[in-house]
Amino acid sequence: MLAREPLACEIPRMDSALLTPDLLAPGDGKSAALDPAQFTWSRIRSPDDPLFETAYAALWQEFGTAHEMETRDVLAARLREAGPLRYEILLVHAGAQVAAVRDHTAIACDGQIVVHLSHLLVAPEWRRSGLAGWMRAVPILTARELAAANATPGCEVTLVGEMEYANGTDPRRALRLLAYERAGCLKIDPRAVRYHQPDFRPPEVMDAGDGARPLPFQLIIRRVGREHERVITGRGVRRIVRALHTMYGAQFRPQDMAHPALRLDHFPDDHAEIALLPPTTVA
Repeated sequence: MLAREPLACEIPRMDSALLTPDLLAPGDGKSAALDPAQFTWSRIRSPDDPLFETAYAALWQEFGTAHEMETRDVLAARLREAGPLRYEILLVHAGAQVAAVRDHTAIACDGQIVVHLSHLLVAPEWRRSGLAGWMRAVPILTARELAAANATPGCEVTLVGEMEYANGTDPRRALRLLAYERAGCLKIDPRAVRYHQPDFRPPEVMDAGDGARPLPFQLIIRRVGREHERVITGRGVRRIVRALHTMYGAQFRPQDMAHPALRLDHFPDDHAEIALLPPTTVA
């Protein structure tokens, strides 16, 4: 287990009855056989939530030291954002033990909801149990809540994750890509779309060196209800990336977001058709 954490009775819970099989990705059959009611689901939406530090510390220990996660101050500010953004951390307990943690941001942009799937950590005891599939499904509920708040219920929902390229030296990368592939997610052909993630390092570190250095990442997506489609247009890609930039731009400095690697004008034109590939495809 990740940690032992007492549960305070006043902390809001998510009703596990909201987790219905129709939320699951096509390949998450094992998740459908796992009863989510056996867990306690907490959706952290404020940095003042008593569970925020527990959840953030677990994610930071796994992802922060490799500069794969924003700092606490950035995420605390994102939790306070309103309007087109809804950021939350999902903390799942099995009894008094932390079973899994994830964070994600729903973004209303161009008449659709894009949900950025940031980080997912499942305790060793619950890996390959089907819990990860439910952790990928909950963000759809966040998207639907934001759509209702913006008077666009029923609008298109796209889940998107930024994934490192498999380099043959970090087996975790290959496992993550394989997990998304088995779930039925697809990646935007990186030969056509060279996406970069903004630099997560603290501003003072970037300023002491040679400035921001965005990193190349692959975009893994699930278009909810459209999982069978194997192409996306250039316009569709821009809509997704524009939403991600809306999220990052709320806390990152304008000069860092203006880096040439983050520009959208080098993507294929609006009507170009770009292949959606299995995530483990070498490109």
